[in-house]
Amino acid sequence: MNNEHDPRWAAIITRDAKADALFVYGVKTTGVYCRPSSASRLPRPENIEFFDTPAQAEAAGYRPSKRAAGDQTQLAAQHAQLVADACRQIELAETPPSLQALARQAGLSPFHFHRVFKASTGLTPKGYASALRSRKVRDGLKGQHSVTDTLYDAGFNSNSRFYEAADQLLGMKPRDYKGGGANNTIRFAVGQCSLGAILVAQSQTGVCAILLGDDPDTLVRDLQDQFPKAELVGADQGFEQLVAQVVGCVEAPALGLDLPLDLRGTAFQERVWQALREIPVGSTASYAQIAERIGAPKSFRAVAQACGANHLAVAIPCHRVVRSNGELSGYRWGVERKRQLLERETPR
Repeated sequence: MNNEHDPRWAAIITRDAKADALFVYGVKTTGVYCRPSSASRLPRPENIEFFDTPAQAEAAGYRPSKRAAGDQTQLAAQHAQLVADACRQIELAETPPSLQALARQAGLSPFHFHRVFKASTGLTPKGYASALRSRKVRDGLKGQHSVTDTLYDAGFNSNSRFYEAADQLLGMKPRDYKGGGANNTIRFAVGQCSLGAILVAQSQTGVCAILLGDDPDTLVRDLQDQFPKAELVGADQGFEQLVAQVVGCVEAPALGLDLPLDLRGTAFQERVWQALREIPVGSTASYAQIAERIGAPKSFRAVAQACGANHLAVAIPCHRVVRSNGELSGYRWGVERKRQLLERETPR
């Protein structure tokens, strides 16, 4: 398309500030990029190219103009305030407000607001509301509140809606979660692998823990802390075949591990864990790259925290996440184990 006929060119001519969050344009003759509302001298249409984000423009070799850099800082501050206000609106609402209502309050279109919110928080508005609801349910059931009080405090308007969502939110019935896993049976077994002791545990939903360490008793205590009132049952010989399958993956990662998993995390954590499972054997990714992949480029610290919250070693391969310079960083089960796992995955 000729740039003169591109609707984005019209936004540049009119210096439309509403388009600032939608695209930037690079000027081939100067090597800089600007936002549509920039007061810079208008270039010829044949000398520009469009990019959805500043990051794309910089990847193509453009640098921000001084004015664009200042505009970007101011716009980021404005967006941060809009998102903070929207988060408070979600937190104070009895029922989650609609995307249209949140966007109208922010003075943006629903599409624009959705993108701004996700870029700032790593979650969609709906995902943020769901994560908030999940936290309220967990906190309420851990406290002195009854299940009935908790479901209404969390914004559910009926028992049926709450119980429909309970398994996904908690991994068990609400009364069982309130009792620290009471009435739930967790089967487990402890074995040995080349990395030391290994514990594998399974709920009715799937594998809920794969723990590594030096001391088997410590691993069992960790499992008890995770499910303080569940019935922990030392598994039978048939279950030990599952442990052998996990150990096989530790020793030969290329075998893979195709098992049903019982994931118990926030919406953000589960998005991170899914991204980790998509890293191929023999490859690594930085925390910043994972943040980019889940659509939350500024949330690399939260990505690191999600890696640290992982209870499923190897199955959720957080050992494949490294620093941006390639150096190894912290690992729940020890940096040396992380190094050994990566070495086994490296093609020789």
